[in-house]
Amino acid sequence: MHKYITSELKQNVLTIKLNRPEKFNSFNRAMALELISELESAKNNKDTRCIVLTGEGKAFCAGQDLSEAIDPSGVGIERIIKEHYNPIVLAIREIEKPVIAAVNGVAAGAGANIALACDIVFMAKSASFIQAFSKIGLIPDSGGTYTLPRAIGFNLASALMITGDKVTAEEAHHYGLAYKVFDDNSLLEQALVNARHIATLPTKAIGLTKRLLNKSANNSLEQQLILECNTQIEAANTYDHKEGVNAFLEKRHPNFKGE
Repeated sequence: MHKYITSELKQNVLTIKLNRPEKFNSFNRAMALELISELESAKNNKDTRCIVLTGEGKAFCAGQDLSEAIDPSGVGIERIIKEHYNPIVLAIREIEKPVIAAVNGVAAGAGANIALACDIVFMAKSASFIQAFSKIGLIPDSGGTYTLPRAIGFNLASALMITGDKVTAEEAHHYGLAYKVFDDNSLLEQALVNARHIATLPTKAIGLTKRLLNKSANNSLEQQLILECNTQIEAANTYDHKEGVNAFLEKRHPNFKGE
């Protein structure tokens, strides 16, 4: 039983909520380790075919709980990064299932970059992203210096990281950081509607697509073409590919199993 996150698996969608609303869902060690554990469990659960990550209360995640970070008897910044944020971001990227961020409020610092590591980002109209690190003399972590410039370009990412300016949901959508923006009171409902649909799609093929996207940032075109070929062979041998072809030929809706 977790203390600082909640989780619910329903209709093949695992909803994970960061649950320290009184601290704007800022991370302490316990919450980070609970999230890592939940993501690892989801990785091996065949019933989980889509994951929604959101926050309880007014915030998505305000980043690191600074009282823990500066505690002289605490774990220290090196362990916080190596044992909390790096494993969270890697788990989100390496799990071969779609992960949706439903950003219900402010996502600052590590909270912003964890959301941006997800496959699809939905935002509430009042939500925002803030690369807040420069405000306290730190550098962006949690993969931010990797994901943000690739998402919006070097110059814009540089400006946002240097200034720490707030990015509204409307701006995030314009920049391509958010796929869709919903009214505050309908965000989670709309995210779950989308997640339930995605959970009916060929999960194995989606996972392989995610694997290819992860590699694309550093591969040459020739390397990526070879990887696409090899991965397509793997996809062609799945149950869902055969079911998709049969459904097309039989003019019916496919019944994908995620296998």
